[in-house]
Order: sequence, then C-alpha cells, then structure tokens
Amino acid sequence: MRALDGAAVREWADACVRDLGAARAEIDEINVYPVPDSDTGSNLLHTVTAARDALAGSDPVAAGHALTVLAGAAVRAAKGNSGIILSQVLYGMARSADSARELDGPALVAALRAADTAATGAVTRPVAGTMLSVLHAVAVALDGAPAEAGDVATLAAKAAADALARTPDQLPALAAAGVVDAGGRGLLAVLDALAATLTGTRATPVSPAPRPAPPPGPPGAWEVMYLLTSAEGDDGAPSLRRALAALGDSVTVAEAGGGEYAVHVHCADIGAALEAGLDHGRPHQVRVEPLVTPGRAAEPGSTGSTGSTGADLAVVAVVHGDALAELVGAEGVPVLAVPAGGQPSTEDLLALVGRTAAEHVAVLPGGVRLTAAAERVTDHPVLAGRDVVVVPCASPVQVLAALAVHDRSRGAGADVVAMAEAAAATRRGEVVVAAEDAITWVGRAGGGDVMGFIDGEVVLIEPPDGAGGVTRAAVGVLDRLLAVGGELVTVLLGAAAPPGVADALDAHLRAERPDVELVCYSGGQTDAVLLMGVE
Repeated sequence: MRALDGAAVREWADACVRDLGAARAEIDEINVYPVPDSDTGSNLLHTVTAARDALAGSDPVAAGHALTVLAGAAVRAAKGNSGIILSQVLYGMARSADSARELDGPALVAALRAADTAATGAVTRPVAGTMLSVLHAVAVALDGAPAEAGDVATLAAKAAADALARTPDQLPALAAAGVVDAGGRGLLAVLDALAATLTGTRATPVSPAPRPAPPPGPPGAWEVMYLLTSAEGDDGAPSLRRALAALGDSVTVAEAGGGEYAVHVHCADIGAALEAGLDHGRPHQVRVEPLVTPGRAAEPGSTGSTGSTGADLAVVAVVHGDALAELVGAEGVPVLAVPAGGQPSTEDLLALVGRTAAEHVAVLPGGVRLTAAAERVTDHPVLAGRDVVVVPCASPVQVLAALAVHDRSRGAGADVVAMAEAAAATRRGEVVVAAEDAITWVGRAGGGDVMGFIDGEVVLIEPPDGAGGVTRAAVGVLDRLLAVGGELVTVLLGAAAPPGVADALDAHLRAERPDVELVCYSGGQTDAVLLMGVE
C-alpha cells in the first residue's frame, strides 16, 4: 500500500484512461439524464485522456504538481457536462494538495472533500441522483476514514458504488429507464482506478440494468461549450451562471485558475450563450453539438415512462416554502420549493421538469405568480418534443385538490382535465394580517387588522385581538365558503397561526356542520395566517 505521490498520480491517470475506455460504450448506453445523447462515457474518456497526455513524457515527483497539471489540462479539454464536473474533481484535489510531495490518508480525505466542493460549486443547480450526488456521498462517507491513503481510496470507491446504486431512487428519469446515472458510473470507474493504483485491489463496479432505447433529444437545442478568459478584474462567474440559466439548463461555469473558466450550457440560442460570455471576457475553443441521440429512435409504443395511459403523465409541483414543499412532496411528486415571496428561475423549472422521464408533464404551481412563471417555460426549446402543461392554481390548497384526483390509470389528457377541474372547483379562502392601512370593498382596514379573503376578494375585517381576532376571521371566512355547499375543508396553518385556531375551527364545524370533514396541515406559509380550500 502506498501514498499518492507524483508517480502514483501518473499511474492513476493511465488507469483512468484504460478503465474508462473499457467502460465507454456501457456508460454511453445508460446516458439518459439530462439528455439521452449517448456521449457521457465518450466525454469522460476524452477529458481524462487529455489530462493523462499532459503528464506524458514527464515524471513529476510531487503529487500536488502532478494533480495541478492533470486538472489544468482536464478543464481546458473538458467535453460535456460530465467532463467539466470531472475536471473540477481534479481541480479541487489539486488546490487541496497545493505543493505537497505526497498525500497520505488525511490529505487524500481533504482532497476528495475539496473535489466535492469545487464540482458542486461549478454547477448552477445540482440535482439529486447524478454524478454530484455520488461525489457528495463519498465526501460524507470519509468521516473517520483510516490513516492509509489506499484504505481511503478503497472506502471512497465503495461509497461511490453504494451511492450509484441509489441514484434511480433519487431521479425518476433513471428509474423509468432502469439504469444508474451515467456520470456517476464514470466517477466510480475513476475512484476504483485510484484504489487499484494505491492498493493493487479493485472494487467491483456496478453494472447497469438493461433499458429500452430513449427517444431523441429535443430538436433545436444545442450543447454549447467554450473556454472563457475573463476580463482583468472580472469575477463574474455567478453573474454568468445566472445569464446562462435564463437561456437553458445544465449550466456549468468551472474554474480553471488564472482567470480562466470552462463554460457549458444546453440552450437553443447559441449566439446568446456566446454573448453572455463576451460580457465577462473572451470566449475561445468554442464547441457546439446538437442535443439529439444519433441513430437511436424511440421504440414503438414507447412513452418515455412506464406505460401508455396515465403512466405517461408525470406530475410536478412548485410552491413557496419548505414546509409546503414537504407536504406536497408527501403525495409522491417531485416538488420545487421557492423562498417565500420569491420566483423560480428558468433553470429551476427546467430542472424540475427534467427530473421526470415522461413525455407528458403537468406542472402544479401553488400561486398566481408561480403559475405565470411556470407558463413562461412550457415552450422553452430545451423542452421541445415534450408536452408540458400548467394546471392553473391560485393557492396551495388547489394544488392539493388537484393531486387528490390524479389517477395514473387515466389517459394523460383526461387526467390533466380532471386535475384542472378539481383545482378550479376548490373555493379558496385566506386570513391575512394587514401590513398597512388599506381601503377595501367592505371598509377601511388598519395596519394589524385581520382580513378575510374569498377567491382573492376581501369579505370581512376583524380588529386586532391576538388569537381571538384570527379565530373570528377564520370562522367567518369558513362559514361564507360553506354557504354555497362543500364536503371537505382543507386548512393550511401559516407560520404565524395562533395555537388553538385549528381546534376552534374543528369545534365550530362539529356544532354547525357535522357533515363537513376538516383536515388541517402545517403549511408554514408567511404571507397568510391561514389558507383554506373547500371542495
């Protein structure tokens, strides 16, 4: 067993090229996310070969120097999203190693954790179930790692194998295809090669499950990659990431050192992607490839998911706040949590839809502004070839009503209609504390007064009286909602909801409307004390 010195780094690079070369076709075959373009294995092999070649003809003694050479070459030659992430793994390790002659166990632990930080930081929105998840699982598993570098590498490879096996449980697109993540599989090969270099023993790699051929990628979308030499004094990587996220998805801006970055984005407008780079420096070594799957068409009857009826419709949701996201996510749908008062970015919404493998996707947004934001991306070129529809919802209670009638046994169209009708038929009420004086249809409200809304209109005002004012307003709104009928009342308690208000509503219904069912959840919303829905 040996430490990771300069000679070992060179042997590791050779082993990576050999092992990724052997696994290239296998990794290409299981490449389904974010785009099924069958090139992840090829991109990883291209990237690591360029890094290996940079060390050819030299015999670096110091591990830090060898890793720096590898990382620099990898960033400049990186191909595809997976190649850029791998280059950042090497870059993070090189920065951690600095000028060290060799890396023992603790130093290798630090280097692998630095790799996790660098790679995750380069990606605009990391997604669970990908190469980054596998890398992060490795960093976590190294707590209390052994002192020998070989043992650390073996532990890292085993942790990567375990994490890779879990990726289908984290990313629906992988589960639908019956495969593990392609980038994670490539990372496992790299870590397994490291363990073999230091110990002479190889971990057993995970083999992918067979899957049907995926449909072609979206027409009219492109993978744009370039190196960017930043303008003097410019540190606009975060700004560049935001600009590229507005154009497409799979955005990566990876640092190469010395003011140079490797840039990657999937988008429809190649010129706009280059112009975004020009705002921060000089793009060069530009590469553009179509996001299609060459020679691979969908099998007859394939839907991209698990069936030809309701199974070909995936449902996703976007709501404000973590508590609401947890509540909606408990219904078994992917959900995006947006900070209170905030709006989701284009990248966030595209990534949310991309978490599914279905041809038809219904988006349930928990508010009027969230509905508008979701509708702006349904025609995004990255989603071309997929049927993405937004079910209008003005409140999270309407999202819950729509989910309650979602039925996978129906056809996609019929299921969307049923969810839209359920949302529209759910009358919504709110109890809000006025932040300032206002004139309403029912009179003047002062700051601190409790206002009751039904379907967006003020229907009552109660003076501030602590829990009493909120309870009276809640009962008043509830009675008005039920005046035209109803069988089920859903209440979402906000972060400022006083204790006992749910019990007061329950007691009121038992006394006045025992035929009506009441369910209360902790919604945690900050814009309303209570949200109500009546079905």
